Amino acid sequence: MLLLGGLFLLGKSTWEIGHQLEPKHESGGGKVYSSMTTVLVQIVMIDLVFSLDSVLTAVGMVRPDDYEARWVPLTIMISAVLLSIAVMIAFSGPIARFVNNHPSVKMLALSFLILIGVVLIAEGLHTHIPRGYIYFSMAFALGVEMLNLRAGQRALKQNETLEAI
Repeated sequence: MLLLGGLFLLGKSTWEIGHQLEPKHESGGGKVYSSMTTVLVQIVMIDLVFSLDSVLTAVGMVRPDDYEARWVPLTIMISAVLLSIAVMIAFSGPIARFVNNHPSVKMLALSFLILIGVVLIAEGLHTHIPRGYIYFSMAFALGVEMLNLRAGQRALKQNETLEAI
C-alpha cells in the first residue's frame, strides 16, 4: 500500500509540476476545471495514503486483553481518519485560494508531495528514512518561502509608495 501510495503521489505531483511549467500543451488552450467529484476523490485518496500507515501501526500496537474492548481502538482510528478527511475538505478551499494566488507556494507544496512520495516508496521497499530529516527539510524550505513572500509584499508596498509620489 505504501508503494502504491508513493507512486501515486510521485506521479500526480510530477504531472502537476509539468503542467505548471508547460501550460501550452493543454488542448484547447483554456483553463481546465476539475469536477467536484474528482477533487473529492483525490483528497480522499491522498488522505488515505497519509493515514493508512498510522492507522495500521496504531491498531497493531494496541491489543486490549478484554476481547469485547478490541473494537474500541479500531473505532477511534476510523473516527480519526473520517475527521481528518472532513477537516481537509473544510479547509481545502481557503488553502487552495492561497496556493493559487502564490505560484511559488504551489510549486513548494508539489515538491513536498514528491518528497513524501519518495519516502513512501522507500518505506514500501523496507528502507527507513528518519522522519527528522524529512521534517527539517520541509520546515526549512517553508521558512525560506515565507521570507520570500514577506519580501515580495514589502517590495510591492514600496513600489506602490513610489508610484504614489
